[in-house]
Amino acid sequence: MSMSGRVVLITGGGRGLGEAVATLARDRGAAGLVLVDREPGRADAVAARLAGEGCRVVAVTADIGSATECARIIDELDSAFGVVHGVVNAAAVTDRGTVWDTTPELWDRMMDVNVRAPFLLMQGAARIMVREGVAGSMLVIGSMTGHGGQVTLTPYAISKGALLTMTKNLANALVNDRIRVNQVNLGWMLTPTEHEIQQHYHDAPDDWAERAGARLPWGRLIDPADVARVLCFLLSDESGIMTGIAMDYDQTVLGAGEPVWQTPGPYPTFDHLRP
Repeated sequence: MSMSGRVVLITGGGRGLGEAVATLARDRGAAGLVLVDREPGRADAVAARLAGEGCRVVAVTADIGSATECARIIDELDSAFGVVHGVVNAAAVTDRGTVWDTTPELWDRMMDVNVRAPFLLMQGAARIMVREGVAGSMLVIGSMTGHGGQVTLTPYAISKGALLTMTKNLANALVNDRIRVNQVNLGWMLTPTEHEIQQHYHDAPDDWAERAGARLPWGRLIDPADVARVLCFLLSDESGIMTGIAMDYDQTVLGAGEPVWQTPGPYPTFDHLRP
């Protein structure tokens, strides 16, 4: 799953999943990374850590909720490298909102960051790929919530659901240019942002992740390093001609009914039937 010689644009590159993908891409031979983060200094810190060993890392502080800022990101990418081979849309707004209290302002912010920004960045990257004759790979980070979602995540769920149509449409539009577009729908993942969200909205204790993970089949939440390996596979030639795919990455199986760990106990184990 070599990334040798490739240039990859990663939003949310200052921490969490974006940082994990950037680290693994560098370790697998990427020649260039453009890390985008809205918080000043965050992407710079990751860039300073990853730069060297044949990899040039450019940090861009930008709010991708702005169409103008998205255009600037593409301009800086093009100016720094003149080519791009991969895009990872890892940044997202995850603020809470229900059918009863979602404001127009929250709705617009959610759609601008979670839907419009990935489109504009992939549009800009695709133009560079076509210009340079690159058979690229672009990734959309969806969510299991996009299948319907919790009632406290109404605008977020809708924004993530919209990404499926975007993935399919762009994959079809770009297939003759050998530019692949795929989506990964993530389950519950432990990131710094998720920790902040849990404590801010749900008054969660410091050890909430350990408590939540103890109820899951693997005994933990998804780790960004787990997902980074999947994303680097999709960015590399190992994933071949795969395009237009939306895969679920979770500890539950969609459509298989409510997971045992979510139902009130006692749980039927059927241990007497197991080999």
